[in-house]
Formats: sequence, structure tokens, C-alpha cells
Amino acid sequence: MPPILELHQKQHVALTPRLQQSVRLLQLSSLEFQHELRQALDSNPFLELDEPAQEDAEPAADAAGELHAAYDAGAAPVPDSPSADTAALAAPDEPAGEYTNEYVNEYANDWPGGTLARPHGDSEDADPGAWAHSQPTMHEQLHVLLNVYPLNDRDHAVAQMVIEALDDDGYLREPLAELAQVCKAEPPLAEEELRVALRLVQTLDKPGVGARSLAECLSLQLQALQEDTPGRALALEIAEHHLERLARREHAELQKQLGCSADALRVASLLVRRLDPKPGEAYVPDADNYVVPDVIVRQVRNQWAVTVNPAVLPRTRIHRLYAEMFAQAPGTSGSPLAQQLQEARWLLRNAEQRFTTIQRVAECIVAHQKAFFDYGEIALKPLVLREVADELGLHESTVSRASSNKYMATPRGIFEFRHFFPRKLATETGGRCSAAAVRAVIKELIAQEDVHDPLSDVSLAKLLTQEGMIVARRTVAKYRNQMKVPPAQLRQR
Repeated sequence: MPPILELHQKQHVALTPRLQQSVRLLQLSSLEFQHELRQALDSNPFLELDEPAQEDAEPAADAAGELHAAYDAGAAPVPDSPSADTAALAAPDEPAGEYTNEYVNEYANDWPGGTLARPHGDSEDADPGAWAHSQPTMHEQLHVLLNVYPLNDRDHAVAQMVIEALDDDGYLREPLAELAQVCKAEPPLAEEELRVALRLVQTLDKPGVGARSLAECLSLQLQALQEDTPGRALALEIAEHHLERLARREHAELQKQLGCSADALRVASLLVRRLDPKPGEAYVPDADNYVVPDVIVRQVRNQWAVTVNPAVLPRTRIHRLYAEMFAQAPGTSGSPLAQQLQEARWLLRNAEQRFTTIQRVAECIVAHQKAFFDYGEIALKPLVLREVADELGLHESTVSRASSNKYMATPRGIFEFRHFFPRKLATETGGRCSAAAVRAVIKELIAQEDVHDPLSDVSLAKLLTQEGMIVARRTVAKYRNQMKVPPAQLRQR
């Protein structure tokens, strides 16, 4: 058959570019939103940073004035004036600048690089980054400690090679024979030299660093303990020969092979479990993960009020001069600059809509979870996205985007919006309670338990049933693991 052209009418929903941008901005976190604004400021000439006016500094000045007035009135403590001795120290007979220059000139050669930075970084070529705090890595720390030992050049180089061969966990994964082949030295390195250097590295800093296996790592940590530590000898035997049985919790077989009592085995097992299987991670600096809250909840006249955090509000506006010049120029309606001006206006409107939606969702959450702010975690009620969406007249996906990666600063701490949407659990009376409330009760029961006879998951489930909360044992175990609480046998003392 020959090809035939046919026309069909079809209706479908299409997102405009502005609506797509609005949806994308809503689901961004506060830090991602700030990054988006910075990119727009760099690429769009019609956007400019709205610098705070001079009047914005008046509240700080007023606060300082109030503080000085409090000092004058005697309402605030006045710091003691410096004594004569302190004044004499602050103004020595010798000029401070000459003394400092003499000190620098005399001792500059004793510092690495032959120079010594002037105090307070006041030199013209001072590098501010040189004053920044930097935590040394595991390899750097071991190299520094190695320099304390009076070694000849060959032994020092061999120990340095062993340090560089350690992985991030602090283990030496490469066999000593392969290390000896890699190193080119005259005469060739013997495996015994590497073994001696490894033993030296193992004693430099944290016990366990430089181990070649998990058993050796745990043994080194146990050997570093005092000899009168309870269970130390039995724990060494377990770490060297019976780690797999301990991992499988074969306590009866372990007790039979070790020939010890159940109490002695329990003490030794707890000692082994408290050791660090990855000692190299202790040198890794903690990541500075900062959470910037999107809204702030305060109690005003016995009512909980929600305000948007001023720190995350966009300080961006349309560049009025450029916009007026562009409007007065003829024939610019279809130029690329017109598109950029329109995108700048869309961005500001969508940003305003973003914070309005977030505030509305936060206010609805606070209204539903008022008991949480009054009484704490145990009063958290079940809540789903559909309830908030129906109350605000929004789509459920919009509420989901507005609550994802958004945080709320409250008098009880900083919480993610999703924290206030716990799932529902049935109660004995046919009512409902939240999973967060169950976790709070479990935490309270564990805090009040006898440390010599801790509560098992079965006992916790029975106690929850007595409180009217029907929770299975495996659910109790899941909530306990979420709170990072060890099982009963590990909590026993």
C-alpha cells in the first residue's frame, strides 16, 4: 500500500522550561541551591549580588551599644583591668620589633627551609595557608616518628619503604619477599632486613599498624596492653588461632578447645571485640559535614513559629542598570540577551516560590507534630506525605521534593524533614503509634536496664507489648541496629 498521511489530535501535559527549573530548584538542598545561584551569577550578566546595605549593620551596633550600657550600669561583669606586671610585660624595655627581628635572624636557619615566618603573618609575602591546621596522614606521622630513631641510611630507607607500602587501613598487604625484589639496593635486600624494619614500624605509633593479617593486628594490640589486663592471655590465644570460631559465635567449641570457663571466655571475647580491626582509619580526619537548616522553629508566645533561615535566602537581584539599558536599546527582543534577562527573572521567581513552598510544608509538619516539640521523640506521631499534600493542596511529589534534603533547626536539635514522617505501627487498643516513638521507648528501656543482666530483643518486645505497642522481635532488632546499640550479650558488663 502507498504511504498515507494522517493527522491525529492528542493531548498531553508538557513542562515549560520555567516549570522544569522550578521543580529542579525545589528538590535541591540548601548548599546545592547556593551553588546554583553562584553559577547563575557568573554566567548571567543581568544578575548581581545584593550586598547588605549600611543600615543592616545597625542592629549589631545597637547590640554593642546595649552591651556597653549594661557595663556602665553594672548589669554585666566588667573585665579586670591589666595589672602593672601585665603592663610591664606588654611594654618591655626593648622595642618589640627589634627583639623579634633579632630572634628571627638568629634562629631562622634552625627551621626547615632556612626561614621563619614573622609573628601574626604580617610579612608582605606571608602565605595565609601556612597557618591553616592540617592533620598529618598515617604515612606522614610514621615518617616523622621514624626520624627519632638513630638509624643508618640503609635501615632508614628500608623502614621508609615499609611505611610507604602500608594501605589506608594500616596493613602491609604485599609479601616481604616481593618488597625485597622491588627494592634495588646494593647489596640486595634480604627478607630478614625487611622483617626487622617491619617490626620497628609496628612499634612506632598506634598498635596494629603494619600488621600483615587481622590476627596479627589484633595480637599486636593485645600485646600492647598491660600484662595484668583481665583475659589478655586467653584473648591472645583466640586472636592468633580461633578468630573464625569467635566470628561464628561457636562459644561451646571455643570453651572446649581452650579449656576455660564460660566467664573467662566471655571476658576474653569482649576484649577481642573491643579491638580496632582497621587502625589506619584513626589517622583519617573527620569530614566536616555541615548541615545548613532551611527553616528555624522557635516558640513565640507559647506557639511554634516557622521562619526561613536568613542565611540560605538568595541575595541576588536583577541588575537594574543593565536591564534599563537593554530595554532602551532598539531591536533586542529576539537577541540572546533577551533570553538571559528572561532566565534571570525566572530564577528569582522560582527561588521565591521554592522558599514559600518549603515554609508551607514546614509549618504543616510543625502543626501535625506539635507534641514532638513539646515532649520529645516519644510523642512523634505517624505522618505520611499524602496528608500534608492534601492539606496544602499540593501534589504528593511536590511535598516529597520540598522535604528531601531539607533540614529544620529546632530547640531539640536539627532534624531532616523526613524525620517527621515516621511510619505507622499498630497498638494493642487498635490505635496507632509511630516507629520513632517505638525507638524512643526502646532506647529508654535499654538506658534503664541492669548492666549485669541486659534486656534481650525478646524481653524488649514483651515490655513494648505491656506498653501497648505490638512489635515483633525482629522489628526490635532492626530498630536497635538503627540506633547502633549492640545486642544484649555485648552490653553485659
